[in-house]
Amino acid sequence: MKKQSFLNSIFRLLRFILIVFVGYIVYQALFSEILTKRIHIFAYIFFWLFSSYIILPFVNKLLTGHYLPNYFIGRSRTGDGLLGDPINLAFIGDENELKQLFLDSGWTIAEPLTLRSSIHMVAASVFARSYPSAPVSSLFLFNKKQDLAFEKEIENNPRRRHHVRFWKTPEKWYLPGGRKADWLGAATYDKKVGFSIFTGQFTHKINSDIDQERDFVLASIKDSAHNIEVEMVEHFTTSYHGRNGGGDRIFTDGSLPFIQVTKSK
Repeated sequence: MKKQSFLNSIFRLLRFILIVFVGYIVYQALFSEILTKRIHIFAYIFFWLFSSYIILPFVNKLLTGHYLPNYFIGRSRTGDGLLGDPINLAFIGDENELKQLFLDSGWTIAEPLTLRSSIHMVAASVFARSYPSAPVSSLFLFNKKQDLAFEKEIENNPRRRHHVRFWKTPEKWYLPGGRKADWLGAATYDKKVGFSIFTGQFTHKINSDIDQERDFVLASIKDSAHNIEVEMVEHFTTSYHGRNGGGDRIFTDGSLPFIQVTKSK
């Protein structure tokens, strides 16, 4: 354990030195009178990529590790520690039941986020080409990224889609109040693509009314061939306004539906 902590400290130090070094190079490139305007453009792009994908995520993770609690508060988290999308669905059942319910309700399982799927996603978004199984970004709950994700593409364009992430809850774990769920989900609607106000990264922008998306998911699975039981627990969390990890405004009434497949009709 001590050896691992020492290695982590060395890694953080080396990363900090690299950030300072590259930052110095970028500074020199931006303000050197020798460089031409064309080189300046590339320097600006490099500076944006460096700050958005290295500097700011590093700072966010460093800070959020100190002031955000590392236990369930009804919110997922981004890879750099910012509060992500709210948890607005709970499911009781096994993985096969969850998958079958959503597939039979017209949803598609999202592909894993890889370099190849990311490039495909960017190309599809730029050229407005259909990609119904496009990957979703990784959000974290219980210190792990989502186990499953489902989506519904709008008008054959991956820039707009309904999507929901699910995390398997730990064994013998209970929600506040003693309730039990096998899966927790975060459903949101991607309305366009844009830039995160917290990091400047290219990302999807979501609709602020996450309760509307929660209700859309419930309506879609109720129309399936499955007989489901939904218990809506009102005021499970306090209703609030806030922002997600990309800086998009969100609001919710705090109600949490518990979904369970009972038997086929």
